[in-house]
Amino acid sequence: MAIIQQSVRTKFGRLAAAGAILAIGALAVAPRTSFADEIYAQATTTASPGAPAAPEGGGLGQVKGKFGDWELRCETPPGASKEQCALLQSVAADDRPNINLVVITLKTSDGKSRLLRIIAPLGILLPNGLGLKIDETDIGRAGFVRCLPTGCVAEVIMDDKLLDELRNGKTATFIIYQTPEEGIGIPMALAGFGQGFDALR
Repeated sequence: MAIIQQSVRTKFGRLAAAGAILAIGALAVAPRTSFADEIYAQATTTASPGAPAAPEGGGLGQVKGKFGDWELRCETPPGASKEQCALLQSVAADDRPNINLVVITLKTSDGKSRLLRIIAPLGILLPNGLGLKIDETDIGRAGFVRCLPTGCVAEVIMDDKLLDELRNGKTATFIIYQTPEEGIGIPMALAGFGQGFDALR
């Protein structure tokens, strides 16, 4: 885990002003599917204090594959004609067990949108949004769109540029804020992301 000081937060602000908000261009809340809703609701349980990782079995669909630290989970929702899948990873800060993230990547049922959802713990500073660095590159930040009793969610549509950066990067560092001056960087390994994303359906 890394502590990000005010200077980085200000730099993210300049990127946002230039329109480079998490590739992400303009923040876009995407349509949700039934399986996406289930993944979203159940994964937030793992983001509650003291829960460092997603459950190994059940609860989030059947595990269909592992790609590095990423898991591909699938199920066929009631009434759906085909299986739906999500790629996810959960990571906790080593020295702050109550600070952890669940990152979920999936495609909408119509196949037209690619979603990135990050579930952060409660108690963070919402106006500062969620920052992202991939390796040494500052990507920008996105706003939180909703909070549940178990966590707060940033949700964006991935464009080709962000997807390529995630495929080719080694580490994504998500930055949350507990005070206006200090951000907490939580690194997440990107090894296997490209293969896992290609397996999504």
